[in-house]
Amino acid sequence: MNYQQLFHDLGDRRIRLAVTGAGGEFARTLLVQCRAMPSMQVSALCDLNIEAPRSLLRQLGFAGDAAVLCEDADGARAAQAAGRIALIRDHALLEALALDIVVEATGQPEVGLRIAEAALRRGVHVAIVSKEMDSVAGPYLNRVAAEHGVVYTIADGDQPSNLAGLVSWARLLGFEVVAAGKSSEYDYIYDRAAGTVQYLDRQVPAPDLARHWAMGEDAAATLRGRSAALASLPQSATPDYCEMNIVANSTGLLPSCDALNYPLCRIGELADVFIPREDGGILDRTGVVDVFNCLRATDDVSFGGGVFIVVRCTDAIVWEVLRAKGHLVSRNARYACVYLPYHLMGLETPLSVLSAVLHHRPSSATDMAVHAVMLARTDRDFSAGETLTVGGHHHVIGGISARLLPVGPATTPLAPFYVVANKRLLTDVPAGRFIALDMLDLTGSALAQAWQRSLAVR
Repeated sequence: MNYQQLFHDLGDRRIRLAVTGAGGEFARTLLVQCRAMPSMQVSALCDLNIEAPRSLLRQLGFAGDAAVLCEDADGARAAQAAGRIALIRDHALLEALALDIVVEATGQPEVGLRIAEAALRRGVHVAIVSKEMDSVAGPYLNRVAAEHGVVYTIADGDQPSNLAGLVSWARLLGFEVVAAGKSSEYDYIYDRAAGTVQYLDRQVPAPDLARHWAMGEDAAATLRGRSAALASLPQSATPDYCEMNIVANSTGLLPSCDALNYPLCRIGELADVFIPREDGGILDRTGVVDVFNCLRATDDVSFGGGVFIVVRCTDAIVWEVLRAKGHLVSRNARYACVYLPYHLMGLETPLSVLSAVLHHRPSSATDMAVHAVMLARTDRDFSAGETLTVGGHHHVIGGISARLLPVGPATTPLAPFYVVANKRLLTDVPAGRFIALDMLDLTGSALAQAWQRSLAVR
């Protein structure tokens, strides 16, 4: 694909964009790339902590007078008229600006929903980075966008968009997608000489891992051995469920199982792992989304939080030719893995911005619908009156685990994970139960209303 040719109609046009949640890591990656692209005109940066984007601009070498703090609509309009970036705390001030697109990256579901819906209803495109909100309200907002002649899109550079794009590539070419997935965010790095595994800043002894390093004839047994050898480390992560929820809603692929499989898997093994059990893999069904934990040696390359698909091979000779060229083909020659070993965050997001603004095409599906739901399952007993507080880098809720299920009659009374977040329980809930909508005080929750509207899109 020649991307310069694809967007040759840009000409001298400058795209006016606003970024919310503008003090975080994602905003930095996007602003770095916007500086390199004259077509990207940053009109506004919105964050409750206004010093964060102000400091970010300084660090990235923007001129000292490039941005101005705006406390009201008149100030925001004056800043834009003067060609300066409006720094705003109140997202409502975005409505005073002439914008082509809002990149929503607050990570706050209720706030992000209000920002996205307001933009769409006034004819402004939205590129969504706040996956927590998108997993609940994406199909509804996609319908709002269509009703107002604009685009609601997931953002290139994040795994959901990268994976949905890879699936669409495969389907266009006529491949059968057996499985689609991503690596979890952080690698498990094995030092064979020391017999230890590094995971983020933790190093743990793993004396039994050597016995399970090579994939035996029984893949499932090897994977069980690896999991047991690293039982002291976390082997699932809340945001993975959220991202796979978004991919399911965009592609129609369903969860492989409620908890997802999370095998500790080396890159070269993907085509032997994410295939049906009857062919030696771990899948009980095909056409699924899943996640693996990237296991690698200290001198192996990382998967980079990238994405993959496993497709069915239809001609043995073709795939033997490709195996000889180094491509990942299963031992039984029936499946192959195609992967992108990276996700570059906001460095790639301008592609989604250009596609939305110039061509009115989203990176996600135009017919997005609810195919799966990320649910909240209690790990302990909860009492009426407790608030299910969300926090941390990965937006977890203490005492709650995530699960990803296909949507159906049994799941529609249940509350999506991020509808549960920061809500007060109306009833006692024992351990091992999914939290239902009627167990929560949802007074004033726009996200809960958006969930019901998303369900109506199906």
